[in-house]
Amino acid sequence: MTATGELLRVPGELAPATVDLDLVVPVHNEAHVLEHAVRHLDEHLATQQPYAYVVTIVDNASTDGTWEVAQAVAAELPRVRAVRLDRKGRGRALRAAWELSSARVVGYMDVDLSTDLNAVLPLVAPLLSGHSDISIGTRLSTGSRVVRGPKRELISRGYNLLLRGFLAARFTDAQCGFKALRRDVAERLVPLVEDDGWFFDTELLLLAEEAGLRIHEVPVDWVDDPDSRVDVWRTARDDLRGMARVAARLVRGDVDLSGLRRPAAAPSRPALATQLARFAAVGVLSTALYLLLYLLARGTLGAQAANLVALLVTAVGNTAANRRFTFGVTTRAGAIRDHVAGLGAFAAGLALTSGSLALLHGSSPQSSRFAEISVLVVANAAATLLRFVVLRRAVLR
Repeated sequence: MTATGELLRVPGELAPATVDLDLVVPVHNEAHVLEHAVRHLDEHLATQQPYAYVVTIVDNASTDGTWEVAQAVAAELPRVRAVRLDRKGRGRALRAAWELSSARVVGYMDVDLSTDLNAVLPLVAPLLSGHSDISIGTRLSTGSRVVRGPKRELISRGYNLLLRGFLAARFTDAQCGFKALRRDVAERLVPLVEDDGWFFDTELLLLAEEAGLRIHEVPVDWVDDPDSRVDVWRTARDDLRGMARVAARLVRGDVDLSGLRRPAAAPSRPALATQLARFAAVGVLSTALYLLLYLLARGTLGAQAANLVALLVTAVGNTAANRRFTFGVTTRAGAIRDHVAGLGAFAAGLALTSGSLALLHGSSPQSSRFAEISVLVVANAAATLLRFVVLRRAVLR
C-alpha cells in the first residue's frame, strides 16, 4: 500500500496529542458530492460536539477530479486533511488513514452522509471514556430509523443473520458505514485484518469479538443513498467468501489475539458427570425441537430436505446452549471455533440421519411416519454422542 499524494494538512492549532477524533471519509469518484459533504461534516463537528477533531479524506485512486476537490477543501478548512492512494478498497483506505493518525479515537463514515450526524457524539463518547473498545452504528436495532428499498433491507438482514447463526456474531449490523475504535485498539487489531475491501469491517468486528473486546452499538437514523454504486451481489459473494476464510483462520489458530484479549478470571468447569447430565438435557430439548421441525416441514419439503432444515436450525442453538450450560463457558472468545466444530458435528449427524432414512426407504418404500421417527431417534442418539465428544474437545481445548 502506497500513497501517491502527501498528507496535506495536520491542523497547526491542534497538537496531534490533543486530537480526540480522526473521522475518515473514504472516497472513489465522488467529486460531485465531496465538497458539500465534507463542509457539512466539518461544520457539525465544530458546533455540535465538544471533542477536538480532524476529518481525513482518503481518495482511492479516483479518476474524476475527486483528488483536486479534496486538495482544495483541505487547503481551505483547517481541520481537514487529505490523502491519496493508488489503489481502490475501503479497507485499504481506512488502514492507511488510521496508521497516519495520532488521535485518541479513529473512525469513518461514508461520504453520502446516510447516517444522521447526531449519532457522532454517542458513537465516540464510550470510546473516549474508556468504557468500550469499538463503537458501531446499527440500522437493525429497534431504536433505528431507516429508509431504504426492500432489496437492500433483505440482503442486509440476511447477511447479518448468517453472521449471527454461523459465526456466533453478537453485533447486529456489520456493514453500516459508521464506525470508530480507540487508536490503541486499532494499532493491535487492524494489522490482523487481511481484507482490504468491503469485508474489512466484518472481519475487524469478528476478530474483535473473538478477542473479547467490548463493542458498543448506536442505533442510527439512516437514509439510503439512491446514487450508491456498490455492486450488491458481488459484494455479497465476496462477503460469503470472507466469512469462510475468517472461520478457517480462527479454527486453525492462525490469528494471534493474545495481545487484544481482556484479562479474565479462569472459569470453573463442571465435572464430567455434570457435563454429561447437562448435555443430555440439552440433547433431549434439541431432539424434541428437531422432531417438531421435521414433522412441520415433512409434508412440504419431503423427508431429506425436512431433515436438513430441522437439523441445521437446531445445530446452532445446541452448540450455544452446550457452551454455556454444559461446559460453563460464558466468554465470547473461541465461539466461532466452537460453532464451526458444532457444524462439523452437524454434518456428521446429517450423514447419519440421511443415511438411515435412505436405508429405511430403500428397504421399505412405504414405511410409516412412526418408522421414520424411530429410525431418526436412533440415528440422532449416535449423532448426539459424537457431538458431545467433538464439542467437549473444542470448547475445553
